[in-house]
Amino acid sequence: QVQLVESGGGLAQPGGSLRLSCAAAGVIPWSNTMGWYRQAPGKQRELVADITTAGRTNYADSVKGRSTISRDIAKNTVYLQMNNLQFEDTAVYYCSLKGSGIYAGRDYWGQGTQVSVSS
Repeated sequence: QVQLVESGGGLAQPGGSLRLSCAAAGVIPWSNTMGWYRQAPGKQRELVADITTAGRTNYADSVKGRSTISRDIAKNTVYLQMNNLQFEDTAVYYCSLKGSGIYAGRDYWGQGTQVSVSS
C-alpha cells in the first residue's frame, strides 16, 4: 500500500554530516507520522526522530541538538539532517510511516540505509 524509498546514507567521519531522505509513494494515510529508526549491531531498533503531518517533532536524547527532522508534505518526503556524527551513530537507518488518528495502526517501513561513522 505504501512504499518508502530511502537515500542519503553512507560513510562519514566523526564530526561530519549526512542528510537522509525518504520518499513515500502509494496510498498514504492523510494523517501520519514519518520518522527514522536505527538499529546497530547487537542492539534493538530505536527511534531517532519523527515528525507528524502537523509538524510536531520528537528526538531521541542521543541526537537531540545535533539532528533535525523535517518533511515536505507535497513531496511526501521526510529528511533527517545529522550533524556532528559520532561512532555511536553507526547503524542501519529505517524510514517509517505510521498512520495516526483514525489511520492509527497503518505502519510501513523502508528497506533501510546504512550509516557508517569511521575515522
